[in-house]
Amino acid sequence: MSGVWCVLLLGGWLVWSGGAAGPGAVIRIDLGTIGRAVSTALNESDVLQKMAEEAAKKTPNAKPIKGILGLKVKDLRPPVISLMLLPGSGLFMVILVQMTITGRSFIGRNMEIALAANLTAGSRLQQDAAGIPSFSIRNCHIVLVSVKTDLPSSMLPKVMSNFLDKTLQKVLPGLLCPAVDAVLNLVNAKFTTMTSEIPLGTAGTLQYVLLNPPLTSETFIELDLKTILHQKEGQEVDLPTNQLSLASLPPKRAGATQLILSANFLSAELAVLQASFHLEISNNMVLGLPALVTTMLGALIPEISRMLPPSQPVVIEMQAVKAPVVTITPDKSFLQLFSTAEFWVLPSDSAPESLFVLDVHSDLEVQFAIADEKLRLSLALQSLSRAALASSSLGTFDELPLRGVLADIIHVTYVPSINKHSSAGRARHGDLRQGEV
Repeated sequence: MSGVWCVLLLGGWLVWSGGAAGPGAVIRIDLGTIGRAVSTALNESDVLQKMAEEAAKKTPNAKPIKGILGLKVKDLRPPVISLMLLPGSGLFMVILVQMTITGRSFIGRNMEIALAANLTAGSRLQQDAAGIPSFSIRNCHIVLVSVKTDLPSSMLPKVMSNFLDKTLQKVLPGLLCPAVDAVLNLVNAKFTTMTSEIPLGTAGTLQYVLLNPPLTSETFIELDLKTILHQKEGQEVDLPTNQLSLASLPPKRAGATQLILSANFLSAELAVLQASFHLEISNNMVLGLPALVTTMLGALIPEISRMLPPSQPVVIEMQAVKAPVVTITPDKSFLQLFSTAEFWVLPSDSAPESLFVLDVHSDLEVQFAIADEKLRLSLALQSLSRAALASSSLGTFDELPLRGVLADIIHVTYVPSINKHSSAGRARHGDLRQGEV
């Protein structure tokens, strides 16, 4: 069955979800996710190359810098990144940078110097003035690992000594340390996206607000978030706060970022979306099932057959009338959908007439999955727990014979329609791309 609602996109950091106390959300971002984000920021932005080129432009070419004219950077290899979380502080990173520096030596010939250096930097994770998580650099150091040059060996000792002592140690911080700030700014932009307002199709909006300063442990960064739902009219949805702690869904994998949501929050969001749970079901929409005509109704319920015009089209109008309720257990998750099924006859020579209305309670199983960096819910009908006569223009009758046909129609038509139309309402979200289920 196709995926349903974009319930959450925390900058793409969403990997799995579970139960949480209260109406909020807790996200625990593991080190591997942060590492992929930093690597993506470094590689996709070419930030090291751009910083090196910019720094090289600032080097005066009119006079030699300890034996080198026209300093340039080329052959900058993809960085090798090692990260470590500092409990109570932030992030420590070691980036192995390998590149070639070119220039003209004092003897008038072109020269190349291949070098490897470790960039080490510490950063602090805090809550900025706007209430958004934000990394800021604390320190940056460069340590040379190896240096190789194509100068003649007879010149090597003196040139290398001068270069290592006077040039590289001064030039490299200017070449590389600004890249750390640039990368952290790119990661911070993902935090900003994570806390921006998310459209829920045309039904309303969802937003996450940081409740407390970020908490850093040895294995993950924890963000305690408040979920804010607004209906399309702008009115904020009240979320209950008496939700008990619930089991995870699906089970957490080792090394995966963890998102914990409450069932109350999921129920409230589906309540915002319930306007899309409206469908008029006609005969051509229920392939493989009995034709939706008055003759079919009369055959199922003989006591009303004499009051129905023969062989006239019937339309069933399904509509949600109460907020859905999500229940999460360690093994399965369920949704109770409260709706009405109004049966209409469409005479060829007069206006549609309402025949009767059934009060319908559907029990649906919920499957959670990650697709396109978004949490999706997919519904499948398990049973009809209630299908009772609410009103009728035909008088009272035993509605029990209708339950089987109605369950089939809901399974084949109504639930897939909810999945399809709710999924089609997706809109702009964040961009940090990590996903594992």
